[in-house]
Amino acid sequence: MPPRMACALMPSPGTSGARSLLVKTTATASPFWQGHPGLLWSNPNAGDSARIRAALLRPRFAQLLDITLEFGVKRVRQEWAVLRVDGTREVERAKPPVERALRHIEEGVARAAARH
Repeated sequence: MPPRMACALMPSPGTSGARSLLVKTTATASPFWQGHPGLLWSNPNAGDSARIRAALLRPRFAQLLDITLEFGVKRVRQEWAVLRVDGTREVERAKPPVERALRHIEEGVARAAARH
């Protein structure tokens, strides 16, 4: 059964909501998450987007690397952009380690691609 898709209309980063960012979210979770059961233990039916965002709010490099390798840098950056629109204290706390981790992951992916 293919995952159900939903769309969320979010204000674009850096705006007061005048422009919006349409974001596709999955309503069902990928089997990938079986290897990361603690992210949303209270909601085992959460979709990929909710789980990626939960990992971004509690950043651990190895976990973010696994997620990025599974879903791609673009997808993880997209979910991070959605969270940053909120601008909550939790997002601000996570911002330095998330930005650092994603930068290192992107550099590693670029180096690996250059070798091939």
